[in-house]
Amino acid sequence: MKLIVGLGNPGKKYESTRHNMGFMAVDLLSDQAQIDVDKEVFHGLMGRGKIFGEDVILFKPTTYMNLSGTAVQEVVHYFKIELDDIVVIFDDMALEPGNIRLRKEGSSGGHKGMQNIIDCLSSEKIKRIRIGIGEPGDNDNIDYVLSKPLKDERPLIEEAIENAVRAVKEYLKSDFDRAMNNYN
Repeated sequence: MKLIVGLGNPGKKYESTRHNMGFMAVDLLSDQAQIDVDKEVFHGLMGRGKIFGEDVILFKPTTYMNLSGTAVQEVVHYFKIELDDIVVIFDDMALEPGNIRLRKEGSSGGHKGMQNIIDCLSSEKIKRIRIGIGEPGDNDNIDYVLSKPLKDERPLIEEAIENAVRAVKEYLKSDFDRAMNNYN
């Protein structure tokens, strides 16, 4: 079973903000795969189904970003999911809007949601797809990630979300190396 996690913050206040790129990617994937992500369990919203014959769990932690690992850990332990079968999708200020990066492992790069997942699962060997949101000009990172993208950034970010979903599908259809080759 594969676990696809999208990171974000719950509630209307945070919808469509830069910090909710992971939620938006999981929402798009759920629409395309016709898997409802609406079951409230494990401190999050979950949906189960099949994509390209693979059993898949789509999951959006509702613990708020910095405690995402708690919810992910619950799902992983309950379903006995191997670390190699997890993909986490989240925003990244180090990438320009419109860009995505796939990695099989590594540090959190300062992303607190990803860091909490690494801490809770005791491993950096977690696949991830980072969606670029760019850096704030005034160095106020919190306000920046919790704000909505500018009008000229929206098409770039929408394209990045679509590419992230395509990369997940490539991973499920083939493997993560092929997805990295095609989307990095």
